[in-house]
Amino acid sequence: MNPVRGITLRGIEAVGVEVEVEITGGLFSISIVGLPDAAVRESKERVRAALRSLGLAVRGRVAVNLAPADLPKEGAVLDLPIALGIASAMGSLPELPRGIFLGELALDGRLRGVRGAVGAAILARNESVPLFAPAENAAEIALVKGCEAYAVDNLADLFAFFRGEIELPPVPEYRLEENPFFADPDFADIRGQAGARRALEIAAAGHHNILLIGSPGSGKTLLARALRGILPPLSHEELLETTLIRSTLGLPFEDGGRPPFRSVHHTASTVSICGGGSALRPGEVSLAHRGVLFLDEFPEFRRDLLEGLRQPLEDGEINVSRATGSVKYPCRVLLVVAANPCQCGWDGDPVERCICSSVERERYRRKISGPILDRIDLHVAVPRLLPEELVAVEGAGGESSSIVAERVRFARRIQRERWARHGFSCNAELPERVVKRFLNLSEGVRPFLSSMAGKLRLSGRGIGRVLKVARTIADLSRNEQTDVPHVAEALAYRDGGLWR
Repeated sequence: MNPVRGITLRGIEAVGVEVEVEITGGLFSISIVGLPDAAVRESKERVRAALRSLGLAVRGRVAVNLAPADLPKEGAVLDLPIALGIASAMGSLPELPRGIFLGELALDGRLRGVRGAVGAAILARNESVPLFAPAENAAEIALVKGCEAYAVDNLADLFAFFRGEIELPPVPEYRLEENPFFADPDFADIRGQAGARRALEIAAAGHHNILLIGSPGSGKTLLARALRGILPPLSHEELLETTLIRSTLGLPFEDGGRPPFRSVHHTASTVSICGGGSALRPGEVSLAHRGVLFLDEFPEFRRDLLEGLRQPLEDGEINVSRATGSVKYPCRVLLVVAANPCQCGWDGDPVERCICSSVERERYRRKISGPILDRIDLHVAVPRLLPEELVAVEGAGGESSSIVAERVRFARRIQRERWARHGFSCNAELPERVVKRFLNLSEGVRPFLSSMAGKLRLSGRGIGRVLKVARTIADLSRNEQTDVPHVAEALAYRDGGLWR
Protein backbone atom coordinates (compact mmCIF):
# COMPACT_ATOMS: atom_id res chain seq x y z
CA MET A 1 0.00 0.00 0.00
CA ASN A 2 1.03 3.59 -0.52
CA PRO A 3 1.72 5.61 2.65
CA VAL A 4 -0.83 8.21 3.76
CA ARG A 5 0.49 11.79 4.07
CA GLY A 6 -0.01 13.74 7.27
CA ILE A 7 1.92 16.51 8.99
CA THR A 8 3.58 17.44 12.22
CA LEU A 9 4.67 20.89 13.36
CA ARG A 10 8.19 22.23 13.65
CA GLY A 11 7.71 25.75 14.96
CA ILE A 12 5.16 27.35 12.62
CA GLU A 13 6.24 25.14 9.73
CA ALA A 14 4.27 22.02 8.79
CA VAL A 15 6.54 19.09 8.01
CA GLY A 16 5.25 16.16 5.96
CA VAL A 17 4.85 12.77 7.68
CA GLU A 18 4.26 9.45 5.89
CA VAL A 19 1.99 6.99 7.74
CA GLU A 20 2.72 3.35 6.90
CA VAL A 21 0.52 0.54 8.24
CA GLU A 22 1.02 -3.23 8.34
CA ILE A 23 -1.53 -5.70 9.70
CA THR A 24 -0.55 -9.26 10.57
CA GLY A 25 -2.27 -12.13 12.33
CA GLY A 26 -2.33 -12.63 16.07
CA LEU A 27 -3.97 -11.10 19.10
CA PHE A 28 -5.18 -7.55 18.64
CA SER A 29 -2.67 -4.76 19.32
CA ILE A 30 -1.75 -1.42 17.81
CA SER A 31 1.81 -0.13 18.09
CA ILE A 32 2.90 3.28 16.82
CA VAL A 33 6.59 3.96 16.19
CA GLY A 34 8.47 7.00 14.90
CA LEU A 35 8.94 9.25 17.96
CA PRO A 36 5.24 9.83 18.77
CA ASP A 37 4.30 11.93 21.80
CA ALA A 38 1.57 10.97 24.27
CA ALA A 39 -1.22 12.48 22.15
CA VAL A 40 -0.11 10.49 19.08
CA ARG A 41 0.20 7.25 21.08
CA GLU A 42 -3.32 7.72 22.46
CA SER A 43 -4.70 8.13 18.92
CA LYS A 44 -4.96 4.32 18.58
CA GLU A 45 -8.00 4.31 20.89
CA ARG A 46 -9.68 7.19 19.06
CA VAL A 47 -8.94 5.63 15.66
CA ARG A 48 -10.22 2.18 16.67
CA ALA A 49 -13.49 3.59 18.03
CA ALA A 50 -14.00 5.87 14.99
CA LEU A 51 -13.51 2.94 12.57
CA ARG A 52 -15.83 0.75 14.66
CA SER A 53 -18.54 3.45 14.33
CA LEU A 54 -18.38 2.78 10.56
CA GLY A 55 -18.68 -0.95 11.03
CA LEU A 56 -14.97 -1.66 10.58
CA ALA A 57 -13.57 -3.92 13.31
CA VAL A 58 -9.80 -3.76 13.54
CA ARG A 59 -8.23 -7.19 14.22
CA GLY A 60 -4.73 -8.61 14.35
CA ARG A 61 -1.42 -6.97 15.12
CA VAL A 62 -1.33 -3.44 13.66
CA ALA A 63 2.03 -1.69 13.23
CA VAL A 64 1.96 2.03 12.40
CA ASN A 65 5.21 3.66 11.30
CA LEU A 66 5.52 7.47 11.18
CA ALA A 67 8.32 8.50 8.84
CA PRO A 68 10.81 10.11 9.01
CA ALA A 69 11.54 8.13 12.15
CA ASP A 70 13.90 10.70 13.70
CA LEU A 71 11.37 13.58 13.58
CA PRO A 72 9.30 14.03 16.78
CA LYS A 73 5.55 13.81 16.13
CA GLU A 74 3.11 15.68 18.35
CA GLY A 75 -0.58 16.36 18.76
CA ALA A 76 -3.77 14.72 17.52
CA VAL A 77 -3.24 15.98 13.97
CA LEU A 78 -2.25 12.48 12.79
CA ASP A 79 -5.52 10.76 13.83
CA LEU A 80 -7.04 10.97 10.35
CA PRO A 81 -4.06 9.67 8.32
CA ILE A 82 -3.59 6.80 10.79
CA ALA A 83 -7.27 5.84 10.44
CA LEU A 84 -7.05 5.98 6.63
CA GLY A 85 -3.88 3.92 6.66
CA ILE A 86 -5.48 1.19 8.80
CA ALA A 87 -8.68 1.14 6.71
CA SER A 88 -6.65 0.92 3.52
CA ALA A 89 -4.52 -1.92 4.91
CA MET A 90 -7.75 -3.75 5.83
CA GLY A 91 -8.93 -3.44 2.21
CA SER A 92 -11.92 -1.31 3.15
CA LEU A 93 -10.91 1.61 0.92
CA PRO A 94 -9.89 1.95 -2.70
CA GLU A 95 -6.48 3.38 -3.47
CA LEU A 96 -6.28 6.78 -1.81
CA PRO A 97 -5.63 9.88 -3.93
CA ARG A 98 -2.49 11.94 -3.41
CA GLY A 99 -3.04 14.53 -0.73
CA ILE A 100 -2.38 15.67 2.82
CA PHE A 101 -4.81 14.62 5.56
CA LEU A 102 -5.18 16.07 9.03
CA GLY A 103 -7.75 16.03 11.78
CA GLU A 104 -8.51 14.77 15.28
CA LEU A 105 -11.08 11.99 15.45
CA ALA A 106 -13.95 11.80 17.92
CA LEU A 107 -15.08 8.34 19.02
CA ASP A 108 -18.11 8.55 16.71
CA GLY A 109 -16.03 9.48 13.66
CA ARG A 110 -16.47 13.25 13.72
CA LEU A 111 -13.46 15.40 12.82
CA ARG A 112 -12.38 18.08 15.28
CA GLY A 113 -10.24 21.10 14.43
CA VAL A 114 -6.50 20.84 14.97
CA ARG A 115 -3.42 23.02 15.35
CA GLY A 116 -1.28 23.82 12.32
CA ALA A 117 -3.97 23.81 9.62
CA VAL A 118 -2.57 26.95 7.96
CA GLY A 119 0.93 25.47 7.83
CA ALA A 120 -0.54 22.29 6.32
CA ALA A 121 -2.32 24.33 3.65
CA ILE A 122 0.93 26.08 2.73
CA LEU A 123 2.70 22.71 2.49
CA ALA A 124 -0.10 21.28 0.32
CA ARG A 125 0.06 24.33 -1.99
CA ASN A 126 3.83 24.06 -2.33
CA GLU A 127 3.59 20.34 -3.18
CA SER A 128 0.56 20.87 -5.50
CA VAL A 129 -1.59 18.27 -3.71
CA PRO A 130 -5.08 18.61 -2.21
CA LEU A 131 -5.63 19.06 1.51
CA PHE A 132 -8.38 17.28 3.47
CA ALA A 133 -9.01 19.02 6.80
CA PRO A 134 -11.75 19.41 9.43
CA ALA A 135 -14.52 21.88 8.61
CA GLU A 136 -13.60 23.80 11.79
CA ASN A 137 -10.31 24.80 10.15
CA ALA A 138 -11.84 25.85 6.83
CA ALA A 139 -11.90 29.60 7.58
CA GLU A 140 -8.17 29.85 8.27
CA ILE A 141 -7.22 27.46 5.45
CA ALA A 142 -9.09 29.73 3.02
CA LEU A 143 -6.39 32.38 3.59
CA VAL A 144 -3.83 30.32 1.67
CA LYS A 145 -4.27 31.29 -1.96
CA GLY A 146 -3.73 28.52 -4.50
CA CYS A 147 -4.40 25.67 -2.08
CA GLU A 148 -6.94 23.03 -3.17
CA ALA A 149 -8.62 22.16 0.11
CA TYR A 150 -11.72 20.19 1.13
CA ALA A 151 -13.67 20.55 4.37
CA VAL A 152 -14.54 17.24 6.05
CA ASP A 153 -17.15 16.88 8.81
CA ASN A 154 -16.68 13.20 9.64
CA LEU A 155 -14.90 10.03 8.63
CA ALA A 156 -17.97 8.56 6.94
CA ASP A 157 -18.18 11.45 4.47
CA LEU A 158 -14.51 11.09 3.58
CA PHE A 159 -14.92 7.34 2.95
CA ALA A 160 -17.96 8.03 0.77
CA PHE A 161 -15.96 10.62 -1.19
CA PHE A 162 -13.18 8.11 -1.89
CA ARG A 163 -15.76 5.63 -3.16
CA GLY A 164 -17.22 8.28 -5.49
CA GLU A 165 -20.56 8.41 -3.70
CA ILE A 166 -20.55 12.09 -2.67
CA GLU A 167 -18.66 15.30 -3.34
CA LEU A 168 -16.88 17.17 -0.57
CA PRO A 169 -17.32 20.96 -0.45
CA PRO A 170 -14.12 22.73 -1.54
CA VAL A 171 -12.86 25.50 0.73
CA PRO A 172 -13.54 28.83 -1.05
CA GLU A 173 -10.79 31.41 -1.31
CA TYR A 174 -10.87 34.00 1.46
CA ARG A 175 -11.80 37.55 0.50
CA LEU A 176 -10.59 40.28 2.81
CA GLU A 177 -13.37 42.83 3.23
CA GLU A 178 -13.00 46.03 5.18
CA ASN A 179 -15.73 46.00 7.78
CA PRO A 180 -16.54 49.06 9.87
CA PHE A 181 -14.47 48.96 13.03
CA PHE A 182 -15.59 50.70 16.19
CA ALA A 183 -12.62 51.70 18.31
CA ASP A 184 -12.97 50.93 22.00
CA PRO A 185 -11.74 53.07 23.63
CA ASP A 186 -12.01 55.87 21.10
CA PHE A 187 -9.57 58.78 20.96
CA ALA A 188 -12.56 61.08 21.46
CA ASP A 189 -13.09 59.48 24.88
CA ILE A 190 -9.64 60.58 26.09
CA ARG A 191 -9.68 63.92 27.89
CA GLY A 192 -6.64 66.14 27.53
CA GLN A 193 -3.27 64.42 26.87
CA ALA A 194 -2.82 66.11 23.49
CA GLY A 195 0.92 65.37 23.50
CA ALA A 196 0.44 61.66 24.19
CA ARG A 197 -2.24 61.36 21.52
CA ARG A 198 0.07 63.01 19.00
CA ALA A 199 2.85 60.56 19.93
CA LEU A 200 0.50 57.60 19.52
CA GLU A 201 -0.48 58.83 16.06
CA ILE A 202 3.20 58.97 15.08
CA ALA A 203 3.79 55.52 16.58
CA ALA A 204 0.89 54.04 14.60
CA ALA A 205 1.90 55.75 11.36
CA GLY A 206 5.48 54.48 11.39
CA HIS A 207 5.12 51.39 13.65
CA HIS A 208 7.45 52.95 16.23
CA ASN A 209 7.91 51.67 19.79
CA ILE A 210 6.62 54.01 22.50
CA LEU A 211 7.14 54.48 26.25
CA LEU A 212 4.41 56.16 28.35
CA ILE A 213 5.55 57.54 31.73
CA GLY A 214 3.09 58.96 34.22
CA SER A 215 1.56 58.76 37.67
CA PRO A 216 -1.15 56.21 38.51
CA GLY A 217 -4.48 57.26 37.03
CA SER A 218 -2.97 59.47 34.34
CA GLY A 219 -4.47 57.34 31.56
CA LYS A 220 -1.48 55.34 30.29
CA THR A 221 -3.38 52.08 29.90
CA LEU A 222 -6.34 53.83 28.27
CA LEU A 223 -4.01 55.47 25.75
CA ALA A 224 -2.29 52.17 24.98
CA ARG A 225 -5.59 50.40 24.35
CA ALA A 226 -6.80 53.25 22.14
CA LEU A 227 -3.77 52.75 19.87
CA ARG A 228 -5.26 49.64 18.29
CA GLY A 229 -8.21 51.67 17.00
CA ILE A 230 -6.02 53.88 14.79
CA LEU A 231 -3.77 51.17 13.33
CA PRO A 232 -4.46 50.34 9.67
CA PRO A 233 -6.09 46.96 9.00
CA LEU A 234 -3.85 44.05 8.09
CA SER A 235 -3.23 43.23 4.44
CA HIS A 236 -3.96 39.71 3.21
CA GLU A 237 -0.29 38.71 3.56
CA GLU A 238 -0.06 40.16 7.08
CA LEU A 239 -3.29 38.43 8.12
CA LEU A 240 -1.88 35.14 6.83
CA GLU A 241 1.31 35.67 8.87
CA THR A 242 -0.58 36.33 12.09
CA THR A 243 -3.04 33.48 11.51
CA LEU A 244 -0.18 31.06 10.83
CA ILE A 245 1.23 31.81 14.28
CA ARG A 246 -2.17 31.52 15.97
CA SER A 247 -2.87 28.27 14.14
CA THR A 248 0.34 26.81 15.55
CA LEU A 249 -1.13 27.22 19.04
CA GLY A 250 -4.65 26.18 18.06
CA LEU A 251 -6.11 29.63 18.72
CA PRO A 252 -9.36 30.51 16.89
CA PHE A 253 -9.25 32.39 13.60
CA GLU A 254 -9.91 36.14 13.96
CA ASP A 255 -11.61 37.57 10.88
CA GLY A 256 -11.73 41.25 9.90
CA GLY A 257 -8.05 42.09 9.56
CA ARG A 258 -7.66 43.81 12.94
CA PRO A 259 -4.06 43.99 14.15
CA PRO A 260 -3.46 41.83 17.23
CA PHE A 261 -3.20 43.46 20.66
CA ARG A 262 -1.46 41.42 23.36
CA SER A 263 -1.33 42.74 26.92
CA VAL A 264 1.17 40.93 29.15
CA HIS A 265 1.30 40.93 32.95
CA HIS A 266 4.65 41.58 34.59
CA THR A 267 4.61 38.16 36.31
CA ALA A 268 4.80 36.40 32.91
CA SER A 269 7.74 34.06 32.35
CA THR A 270 10.43 34.47 29.72
CA VAL A 271 9.18 31.39 27.84
CA SER A 272 5.59 32.71 27.72
CA ILE A 273 6.74 35.99 26.18
CA CYS A 274 9.72 34.97 24.03
CA GLY A 275 8.58 31.43 23.23
CA GLY A 276 10.14 28.04 23.80
CA GLY A 277 9.35 25.15 26.10
CA SER A 278 9.73 21.49 25.18
CA ALA A 279 7.54 21.93 22.07
CA LEU A 280 9.22 25.22 20.99
CA ARG A 281 5.91 27.13 20.95
CA PRO A 282 5.70 30.81 19.95
CA GLY A 283 5.38 33.38 22.74
CA GLU A 284 3.43 36.59 23.21
CA VAL A 285 5.96 38.62 21.23
CA SER A 286 5.19 36.44 18.17
CA LEU A 287 1.43 36.41 18.78
CA ALA A 288 1.62 40.23 18.64
CA HIS A 289 3.32 40.09 15.21
CA ARG A 290 2.07 42.97 13.00
CA GLY A 291 0.23 44.39 15.99
CA VAL A 292 0.75 45.77 19.50
CA LEU A 293 2.59 44.20 22.43
CA PHE A 294 1.66 46.11 25.60
CA LEU A 295 3.80 45.76 28.73
CA ASP A 296 2.27 47.61 31.68
CA GLU A 297 4.35 48.31 34.81
CA PHE A 298 7.44 47.99 32.61
CA PRO A 299 10.12 48.22 35.35
CA GLU A 300 8.47 45.33 37.24
CA PHE A 301 9.32 42.83 34.50
CA ARG A 302 12.31 40.61 35.16
CA ARG A 303 15.60 42.00 33.86
CA ASP A 304 16.56 38.87 31.90
CA LEU A 305 13.17 38.89 30.14
CA LEU A 306 13.56 42.50 29.02
CA GLU A 307 17.10 41.89 27.84
CA GLY A 308 15.81 38.89 25.90
CA LEU A 309 13.60 41.26 23.88
CA ARG A 310 16.50 43.43 22.70
CA GLN A 311 17.48 41.47 19.61
CA PRO A 312 13.92 40.53 18.53
CA LEU A 313 12.90 44.20 18.64
CA GLU A 314 15.83 45.04 16.39
CA ASP A 315 15.52 42.15 13.91
CA GLY A 316 11.75 41.57 13.82
CA GLU A 317 12.23 37.84 14.45
CA ILE A 318 13.19 35.64 17.37
CA ASN A 319 15.26 32.48 17.26
CA VAL A 320 14.16 30.00 19.95
CA SER A 321 16.85 27.40 20.65
CA ARG A 322 16.55 24.46 23.02
CA ALA A 323 18.20 21.06 23.35
CA THR A 324 15.44 19.60 21.15
CA GLY A 325 16.17 21.97 18.27
CA SER A 326 15.86 25.53 17.03
CA VAL A 327 13.01 27.41 15.33
CA LYS A 328 12.54 30.96 14.15
CA TYR A 329 9.37 33.01 14.70
CA PRO A 330 8.45 36.43 13.27
CA CYS A 331 7.85 39.20 15.83
CA ARG A 332 7.54 42.52 14.02
CA VAL A 333 5.69 44.24 16.87
CA LEU A 334 4.81 47.76 17.90
CA LEU A 335 5.98 47.74 21.51
CA VAL A 336 4.01 49.92 23.93
CA VAL A 337 5.31 50.09 27.49
CA ALA A 338 3.94 52.02 30.45
CA ALA A 339 5.75 52.92 33.64
CA ASN A 340 5.43 55.05 36.74
CA PRO A 341 8.08 57.76 37.25
CA CYS A 342 9.21 56.15 40.54
CA GLN A 343 8.41 53.33 42.96
CA CYS A 344 5.58 55.17 44.74
CA GLY A 345 4.38 56.63 41.43
CA TRP A 346 4.09 60.28 42.44
CA ASP A 347 7.41 61.83 41.37
CA GLY A 348 6.54 65.13 39.69
CA ASP A 349 2.82 64.80 40.41
CA PRO A 350 1.05 68.14 40.99
CA VAL A 351 -1.08 66.81 43.86
CA GLU A 352 0.48 63.81 45.61
CA ARG A 353 3.88 63.99 47.28
CA CYS A 354 6.59 61.55 46.29
CA ILE A 355 8.00 59.64 49.28
CA CYS A 356 10.91 58.00 47.41
CA SER A 357 14.47 59.03 48.15
CA SER A 358 16.77 59.98 45.30
CA VAL A 359 18.54 56.63 45.69
CA GLU A 360 15.23 54.73 45.44
CA ARG A 361 14.21 56.70 42.37
CA GLU A 362 17.56 55.97 40.72
CA ARG A 363 17.34 52.28 41.60
CA TYR A 364 13.82 52.08 40.17
CA ARG A 365 14.82 53.71 36.89
CA ARG A 366 17.92 51.55 36.54
CA LYS A 367 15.68 48.51 36.26
CA ILE A 368 15.36 49.49 32.60
CA SER A 369 18.69 49.25 30.81
CA GLY A 370 20.00 51.83 28.37
CA PRO A 371 20.00 49.41 25.39
CA ILE A 372 16.28 48.71 25.90
CA LEU A 373 15.44 52.42 26.13
CA ASP A 374 17.54 53.00 23.01
CA ARG A 375 15.19 50.69 21.09
CA ILE A 376 12.10 52.68 22.09
CA ASP A 377 11.61 55.56 19.66
CA LEU A 378 9.13 57.73 21.54
CA HIS A 379 9.42 58.61 25.25
CA VAL A 380 6.25 60.41 26.31
CA ALA A 381 5.24 61.99 29.62
CA VAL A 382 1.58 61.44 30.54
CA PRO A 383 0.79 63.98 33.30
CA ARG A 384 -2.17 63.37 35.56
CA LEU A 385 -4.93 65.91 35.01
CA LEU A 386 -6.11 67.92 38.00
CA PRO A 387 -9.78 67.57 39.01
CA GLU A 388 -10.56 71.08 37.77
CA GLU A 389 -8.88 70.24 34.42
CA LEU A 390 -10.95 67.08 34.08
CA VAL A 391 -14.11 69.07 34.68
CA ALA A 392 -12.97 71.78 32.25
CA VAL A 393 -12.39 69.33 29.42
CA GLU A 394 -15.53 67.28 30.08
CA GLY A 395 -17.46 67.04 26.83
CA ALA A 396 -14.58 68.60 24.91
CA GLY A 397 -12.94 65.46 23.54
CA GLY A 398 -10.46 65.63 20.69
CA GLU A 399 -10.57 63.99 17.31
CA SER A 400 -12.16 60.57 17.02
CA SER A 401 -10.13 57.46 16.24
CA SER A 402 -11.64 57.26 12.75
CA ILE A 403 -10.26 60.68 11.79
CA VAL A 404 -6.80 59.91 13.18
CA ALA A 405 -6.86 56.47 11.53
CA GLU A 406 -7.38 58.07 8.10
CA ARG A 407 -4.18 60.11 8.50
CA VAL A 408 -2.33 57.00 9.69
CA ARG A 409 -3.56 55.00 6.70
CA PHE A 410 -2.40 57.70 4.30
CA ALA A 411 1.05 57.80 5.86
CA ARG A 412 1.33 54.01 5.77
CA ARG A 413 0.32 53.95 2.10
CA ILE A 414 3.07 56.45 1.28
CA GLN A 415 5.60 54.29 3.14
CA ARG A 416 4.55 51.06 1.42
CA GLU A 417 4.90 52.65 -1.99
CA ARG A 418 8.24 54.25 -1.13
CA TRP A 419 9.89 51.18 0.40
CA ALA A 420 8.29 48.42 -1.71
CA ARG A 421 11.40 48.01 -3.87
CA HIS A 422 13.50 47.59 -0.72
CA GLY A 423 11.16 44.99 0.78
CA PHE A 424 9.84 47.06 3.71
CA SER A 425 6.36 48.31 4.57
CA CYS A 426 6.91 51.06 7.17
CA ASN A 427 9.61 53.42 8.40
CA ALA A 428 10.39 51.53 11.61
CA GLU A 429 11.58 48.49 9.61
CA LEU A 430 14.31 50.38 7.76
CA PRO A 431 17.93 49.24 8.32
CA GLU A 432 20.68 51.81 8.78
CA ARG A 433 21.92 51.58 5.18
CA VAL A 434 18.50 52.64 3.89
CA VAL A 435 18.01 55.35 6.53
CA LYS A 436 21.19 57.17 5.56
CA ARG A 437 20.63 57.06 1.81
CA PHE A 438 16.91 57.39 1.08
CA LEU A 439 15.26 59.65 3.68
CA ASN A 440 15.48 62.78 1.48
CA LEU A 441 16.86 65.10 4.17
CA SER A 442 16.74 68.84 3.62
CA GLU A 443 19.93 70.91 3.66
CA GLY A 444 19.79 72.03 7.29
CA VAL A 445 18.97 68.68 8.91
CA ARG A 446 22.47 67.21 9.18
CA PRO A 447 24.14 70.17 10.97
CA PHE A 448 21.11 70.55 13.25
CA LEU A 449 21.13 66.86 14.14
CA SER A 450 24.91 66.90 14.70
CA SER A 451 24.61 69.74 17.20
CA MET A 452 21.74 68.07 19.09
CA ALA A 453 23.06 64.49 19.11
CA GLY A 454 25.88 65.36 21.49
CA LYS A 455 23.63 67.27 23.87
CA LEU A 456 21.16 64.39 24.07
CA ARG A 457 23.89 61.73 24.17
CA LEU A 458 22.38 59.81 21.27
CA SER A 459 23.98 56.57 20.09
CA GLY A 460 24.31 55.64 16.45
CA ARG A 461 21.15 53.57 16.75
CA GLY A 462 19.41 56.47 18.47
CA ILE A 463 20.25 58.86 15.63
CA GLY A 464 18.89 56.38 13.10
CA ARG A 465 15.67 56.01 15.05
CA VAL A 466 15.28 59.79 15.32
CA LEU A 467 15.55 60.04 11.53
CA LYS A 468 12.94 57.30 11.05
CA VAL A 469 10.51 59.07 13.40
CA ALA A 470 11.19 62.37 11.61
CA ARG A 471 10.40 60.68 8.29
CA THR A 472 7.09 59.45 9.74
CA ILE A 473 6.24 62.96 10.96
CA ALA A 474 6.97 64.26 7.46
CA ASP A 475 4.70 61.59 5.97
CA LEU A 476 1.87 62.60 8.30
CA SER A 477 2.26 66.20 7.16
CA ARG A 478 2.52 64.99 3.51
CA ASN A 479 5.99 66.46 2.96
CA GLU A 480 8.36 64.80 0.52
CA GLN A 481 11.42 66.17 2.34
CA THR A 482 12.44 65.55 5.94
CA ASP A 483 12.92 69.07 7.33
CA VAL A 484 14.39 70.49 10.54
CA PRO A 485 10.98 70.90 12.29
CA HIS A 486 10.29 67.19 11.73
CA VAL A 487 13.66 66.25 13.22
CA ALA A 488 13.16 68.68 16.12
CA GLU A 489 9.84 67.06 17.04
CA ALA A 490 11.40 63.60 16.79
CA LEU A 491 14.25 64.70 19.07
CA ALA A 492 11.73 65.97 21.61
CA TYR A 493 10.50 62.38 21.99
CA ARG A 494 14.07 61.09 22.50
CA ASP A 495 14.97 63.47 25.31
CA GLY A 496 16.07 61.12 28.04
CA GLY A 497 15.29 63.59 30.82
CA LEU A 498 12.27 61.53 31.83
CA TRP A 499 14.49 58.66 32.93
CA ARG A 500 18.04 59.97 33.28
